[in-house]
Amino acid sequence: MPADPYPRPVLDLLMAAGNRPVFEHGARIVTGEQMLGLVRRVAAGLRAAAIGPGDGVAMMLGVTPEAFAAMIAGHVVGARIVGVRPGMPDGQLRHVLRDITAVVTDAATGPEHAPRTLTVSDLLAAPDDPLRLSGRPHDVARLLYTSGSTGAPKACAQTYAAMNAAWTARPEAWPPAIRELASRLQRYLVFGSLSSQVMMEYGVLTLAAGGTMVVADPPVFPDAITGHRASASVITVPRLYKLVAAQRGDPVDLSSLRALMVSGSPLEASRLREALDVLGPVVFHGYGQTETGTISMATPSDVPPSVGFPPEVIDVEIRHTDGSPVPAGADGELYVRTPAQAIGYWAEPAETAEVFIDGWVRTRDLGHFDKEGRLYLVGRARDVIIVNAELHYAGPIERVLATSSDLAEAYVIGAPDEDTGEAVHAFVVPAANRTPDLGALRTLVSRQLGDACVPLTITVLDEAPLAPSGKPDKRLLKPAIPQAKNALP
Repeated sequence: MPADPYPRPVLDLLMAAGNRPVFEHGARIVTGEQMLGLVRRVAAGLRAAAIGPGDGVAMMLGVTPEAFAAMIAGHVVGARIVGVRPGMPDGQLRHVLRDITAVVTDAATGPEHAPRTLTVSDLLAAPDDPLRLSGRPHDVARLLYTSGSTGAPKACAQTYAAMNAAWTARPEAWPPAIRELASRLQRYLVFGSLSSQVMMEYGVLTLAAGGTMVVADPPVFPDAITGHRASASVITVPRLYKLVAAQRGDPVDLSSLRALMVSGSPLEASRLREALDVLGPVVFHGYGQTETGTISMATPSDVPPSVGFPPEVIDVEIRHTDGSPVPAGADGELYVRTPAQAIGYWAEPAETAEVFIDGWVRTRDLGHFDKEGRLYLVGRARDVIIVNAELHYAGPIERVLATSSDLAEAYVIGAPDEDTGEAVHAFVVPAANRTPDLGALRTLVSRQLGDACVPLTITVLDEAPLAPSGKPDKRLLKPAIPQAKNALP
């Protein structure tokens, strides 16, 4: 581990970049040397504002060179950085801003309940000061909030030691799949929020790979790819499906594109094959959690629907519900141990005890290894529906529905039912120019999984509701069950 604390690896990358462009924001080009100057000035401003080790600093910033510099500068002074996603409801925002010292914003004012607001422009006006790294190994370096797609968002606490142990900024430590991805990151689109773990991690990887982060505003596909001559981007599963449909119907020149990093939710095997067929060998399917960081990644040449081979530095065990190991090839719950994992959930000891167990992270994802060591995911341990006292996982039902050529997306949830305790309810998004046969969908599920898994209702949607993170949020579907106008009873 490096002698200096994080963010020394990132600062070294910026120093090595020198006059090479590392960030492109519209017509503005920022070199490594210039970005290093921004980091130094923002860090000086934070010190002048008496921000240091142990202080909580919330970053409410857009996607700009200054925002990237502010995130890194906060670590320079040893603060606990809290990223705030755009569009967060007021109640959640109040929760996220607990235990903080200051909010850093682009605007002149911050949220009403912020204890103190610091603007980027004010921080940059402070007298210059040499970089002094103040992060302490066991202090919390950042709080990363889970998406909340299976419950209330929780803050994963990652220490300075854990961030230093991450391999993202160290090419010599890259596993093979990441090395292949890095070779394609010449122009990586950034959008949404740099408080996103995925967005920031791939940004640092881009720096290490010698590439440039390019701001896409707005992040509309495929226009953002063609307009910015992008070679790489993060993409959610719904956006990937829409991009594939768009290319089938009205194709544009995507010759610059070399990597799409699918993130946020599982990608059904047939849809992955379709994406590779339409877009070419550009789809990288990553698997990870906010609690652990990247666990595994499938390259375009990997075998669908595996999520690739976990790197040697990451331990993955498949266990029964009682914690005992399962036989090779059998499904079970994934327990993971990574060098850069969180130490727990901030200020939530009960939740921490349930997930962080003896140095392992209980993912609550279900999966197995094949004989070659590829990892496969089959569902979430908690995404279950209890029909007539029998557990049925939503994941397999969703995957069966997704095999229909009439569908682009399928989501399954459970709801109380007077006859069976709980019942299965499905929400589907049609494929382009298709009208789903709802009766045929029910028959499809019945034949493959049995009658207990057949959806009581099937609701046709134009698109799935999204959480602020951009992931599909199945919780938002529950209120629609009684008013399912297009449902099949």
